[in-house]
Amino acid sequence: MRRRLVLLGTVVGALLVPSAAFAHVTLQSSEPVTQSRVETPPKEVRLRFNQPVTITSNAIEVLAPDGTLLSGTAKTEDGGYVVVAPVSRLVAGKGYTVRWRVIGGDGHSPAGVFTFGVGVPAPPPTEAVGASGTTWRDDIARWALFSALALLIGPLVVRLAILRGRVPEPLERRFHLVSVVAAFLVIDVGITGFVLRASNALQLPIADLPYGDLQPFAEKTRFGIAFLVMTVGFGAVAALLLVGWVFDRLELRWPALAVSIALASGLSLSGHQATEPNSSAFSELADWLHLVAASVWVGGVATLAFLVWPLAPSLRRTAFVGFARLAIALVAVMVLAGAYLAFERLPQLSDLWETQYGRFLLLKSAMVAVALAWGAVHHFVVRPRLEAGDEPDAGPSLMGEAAVAFAVLLSAAILTNLSPPPVDATTPTTARSSR
Repeated sequence: MRRRLVLLGTVVGALLVPSAAFAHVTLQSSEPVTQSRVETPPKEVRLRFNQPVTITSNAIEVLAPDGTLLSGTAKTEDGGYVVVAPVSRLVAGKGYTVRWRVIGGDGHSPAGVFTFGVGVPAPPPTEAVGASGTTWRDDIARWALFSALALLIGPLVVRLAILRGRVPEPLERRFHLVSVVAAFLVIDVGITGFVLRASNALQLPIADLPYGDLQPFAEKTRFGIAFLVMTVGFGAVAALLLVGWVFDRLELRWPALAVSIALASGLSLSGHQATEPNSSAFSELADWLHLVAASVWVGGVATLAFLVWPLAPSLRRTAFVGFARLAIALVAVMVLAGAYLAFERLPQLSDLWETQYGRFLLLKSAMVAVALAWGAVHHFVVRPRLEAGDEPDAGPSLMGEAAVAFAVLLSAAILTNLSPPPVDATTPTTARSSR
């Protein structure tokens, strides 16, 4: 027990004790306010910092949507705490980008970007002038997040819903280890994805990124708010799982699973596609159901392949047959929700082969078909043999299905970062809803 308490104290202490705070330059306020809507064009942009700064003449750049520079020479006021730049030629009905860079007393050069709208809502900072779109790094980060979520939810479902009761100690320890590590991976990968998305808009080199102002992304966008909520939430999930492991309180896995499933909605509510004009609350619900079902399916197959099969031969039949029954419902949810999302996001049938989004959807569908065919072989060939008392060596085949399932998650990550084809404004709403 003493070792368990030491382990728990060490981990919790590492989580709760903050790092030493360094007095770096930070932006305290701005006029116009970041991500705000103003009704009249401002004559200047004012930035207030927490300490005096040194600037160059282009410390503040205000850019029109087409990239035209609208700001003049910047200057400091109030002893260097405030930086001001005059602006002109702003008109109502447009969104504008503010990019800034200053030099602090410690020699670092913090920088930031935010937007504001004149008579219209401010564009998201990820769409600021000069910001790059999503890259392969964003795709990998999103795939890693999907995979970590699957490795968190899937094993918990198998352990709680299928392998109820006691299991061999090596398998129990592995369940604990996988779930705790997966919870921390969700947090770490989420942070990485957030930083990558912010860096695309900030356009800073890696060395300067730690001094970038991430506040507009964290507090003024759906993506940032969801990131904050999910980070705190999955921290609570990791704590529940860790306490349950140390003190052998297996019942704590139930709230951990429930919270994890609820938090997965953050990915659906804040994803790139959720901000599309043709997105609806029902499509976000369908996306969440699709994500949860896929996570349980992928994580469940991986659990059978890498946990149950090598560590608990006596439980192979129970786990395989139980998961095969659950998989029927999971596949039904994935297919129905996926079909609905495809219907909502593809205005025309020809978009399937004429747009990048449609072609990736076809690729993902083909990979899903391969995975489902593989699963069907397990369901109709391996399952009857297990129920009849035979002991087929399905381990390698399960590993193959798991590999294909994780490849499906990669295609889903790429698809999530793509923009669906736009809905033709001339298409009547009634015609679209009746299709």
